[in-house]
Amino acid sequence: MISGGFDMGGGGFRGGSMGSRGGSSWRGSDEFAEVDPDAKRFDQNVVRRMLPFLTPHRGQLLVAAFLVLVTSCATMAGPFLIKVAIDDGIAKGDTRILAFAAVFFLLSLITMGVSSYTQGAMIAAISQRMLHALRVKVVIHLQKLSFRYLDSNEIGVIIARVTSDVNALNNAFSQGTMTLVADLLGLGLILGVMLILDPALSLVTFIVLPIMFLITRVFSGQARQRFREVRFRVGKVYANLQENISGVRVAQSFTREDLNYRQFQGTNRENLDASVRAARVMAAFPPAVELVTALAIGLVIVYGGYRVLNDQMSVGVLVAFLSYVQQFFMPIREISAWYTNLQQAMAGGERIFALLDTDPEITDKAGAPALPAVDGHVRFEDVTFGYDPEQPVLTGINLEAKPGETIALVGPTGAGKTSIVNLLMRFYDVQEGRITIDGQDLRDVQIQTLRRQVGMVLQDSFLFSGTILENIRYGKPDASMAEVTAAAQAVGIDGFIQRLPDGYDTAVMERGGRLSVGQRQLICFARALLVDPHILILDEATSSVDAHTEMLIQRALATLLQGRTAFVIAHRLSTIKNADSILVLREGKIVERGAHDALLAAQGFYAELYTTGVTAGIEGEETVEKPTAVPST
Repeated sequence: MISGGFDMGGGGFRGGSMGSRGGSSWRGSDEFAEVDPDAKRFDQNVVRRMLPFLTPHRGQLLVAAFLVLVTSCATMAGPFLIKVAIDDGIAKGDTRILAFAAVFFLLSLITMGVSSYTQGAMIAAISQRMLHALRVKVVIHLQKLSFRYLDSNEIGVIIARVTSDVNALNNAFSQGTMTLVADLLGLGLILGVMLILDPALSLVTFIVLPIMFLITRVFSGQARQRFREVRFRVGKVYANLQENISGVRVAQSFTREDLNYRQFQGTNRENLDASVRAARVMAAFPPAVELVTALAIGLVIVYGGYRVLNDQMSVGVLVAFLSYVQQFFMPIREISAWYTNLQQAMAGGERIFALLDTDPEITDKAGAPALPAVDGHVRFEDVTFGYDPEQPVLTGINLEAKPGETIALVGPTGAGKTSIVNLLMRFYDVQEGRITIDGQDLRDVQIQTLRRQVGMVLQDSFLFSGTILENIRYGKPDASMAEVTAAAQAVGIDGFIQRLPDGYDTAVMERGGRLSVGQRQLICFARALLVDPHILILDEATSSVDAHTEMLIQRALATLLQGRTAFVIAHRLSTIKNADSILVLREGKIVERGAHDALLAAQGFYAELYTTGVTAGIEGEETVEKPTAVPST
């Protein structure tokens, strides 16, 4: 399939900025609606659906969990060894025990460092693999979605789903999951050691826990709301940025730079304000936790110091307990921070999985057979269609194209010309009637086998970043160099390519920015010819070129059309004058049909278009005769 930009007649989009329709202020669908402060703080569905991305890494996760246990035990050993050094070494003047405690304290630090590094490296690797798998899943799904979805959602917002939202999910469910395991395990070990070391002092420490719980509760609620707003604003920035970059030529030609800058500044300011509000919430939490930690330490010092003065506790136990108190609140802080990341993940996860839950509108029927090699006999039978079901853009369309015939579609903008060829490609499905190829209803065969036999060359001659060779091979990646060269020679572009410094390996910029319009169009023709389609669609493929380039394109068209059923949308009579049949559309209906001369003689709507120049035709313009039909290979 050869694709570019699409002009949807009465209700579509242009491929350069699909679905933007009026800038960043337009709202496409509920998926990208404003922030809902009442949304669930913990979405079990998001968590459940992230688990399959962790499952392939079970073995590594178990090893990482073991390393977490080693790290926690090594961390717990530190304060206990300090207690031994003070009470059994320093207090009793036993240098042997003091040296023993010092050596093992050093070993515990080394063990903690090595295990922590190894576990961190493993989790980072798992994190990147998860990130890769999730993005691949989202991108594959995006490519399967129907055009109607892309019509109604801003591309920049969709890009934000694949980038920032995927990152948020990854951070919470890969690195965050192991952090949670480590913190819960560490918290349990610290709690046990504290209760064994001194139960009474432990109970004094736990007095502050209700305060910690209340702070965490209030903070998490605020964080959830703020991060949902940030996710939404980031999406709007992406949308505005994508639109400004894609339309930079238009913006500069209309000297819109300053206005576009101000609009982007406004969108970016909203994102800044949302991010600052979220940052303020995040910034408020650590000091609150530190205050609670300090309160707990103060209580331990007062009560523990009183017991030391009354010989009810040793100094070593008090020092060790103070270390454990600090360690006790560290996992709580980290769990709270993880919960903050979880809030971001919930906000992003809702949108990612909403996207993944969007079913493609155009799908194969269960058990649909492949479409065999076709002769190219196309029929539209009482077809009615609208991008909005309540507002049809095509009504009662009946047409027939026999194998090898060229059918021209003409009419004013919005008459439904492009909608007809979009239905033939099955980018959309008809609402009434049916479309058949060689008697097969398009809805009853596999979509891919249909589109492999239909070539499409568009007004927007879209080239992808890469080389000329890669662009010509786009529809047939395994084509040999001889096949590529033959296709380029057939459309008259081989000589130009050979004169380039790197020939077929010459890199083209995004959308073919280094080439002229005509050169890009001829490369698209070569791309179409290489896949050897049985049915060919030309959607205004000769517009916006000079007379010399049009002559080259006309010669290429003679090769392209040979032996193929063709549907040609064009405003230039040089393309359609010799078509087997010209269909004249008006307000979604075929109002006239026939050969060029007969339609002019009828003095109807076609003659009116011709006379007023709507078809951009010039009487006496050089034309290329349609070749005799030859079966395509």
